[in-house]
Amino acid sequence: MDTVEDTVKEESSRPTHEVNLTDEAAQKVRSLLEQEGRQDLRLRIAVQPGGCSGLIYQLYFDERLLDGDAVRDFDGVEVVVDKMSVPYLSGATIDFSDTIERQGFTIDNPNAGGSCACGQSFH
Repeated sequence: MDTVEDTVKEESSRPTHEVNLTDEAAQKVRSLLEQEGRQDLRLRIAVQPGGCSGLIYQLYFDERLLDGDAVRDFDGVEVVVDKMSVPYLSGATIDFSDTIERQGFTIDNPNAGGSCACGQSFH
């Protein structure tokens, strides 16, 4: 049976990633988690095959930590990236906008060679 110390040791020995979360995005994530009444969820970002340009982003809440996941904490908001997505997302920034022109999370990824017109996929 795992003790609290074992869990802390396991989490601190996890690899980290180079994805950044802006203060605005972290604040929005905290607000969404409060609305859900859940403190056990993490923000997971992944890259999957699909879309018109070949790859799509997936951004969702997840309670799981999988083998090989890289984790980074942003003032209490954990961002998780699976080991296959880490190289595609190195240096990417997740932001949140709430303006007349745009509302929602955006991902600025310096590794994307190009994207489709809808902005939902990249290569």
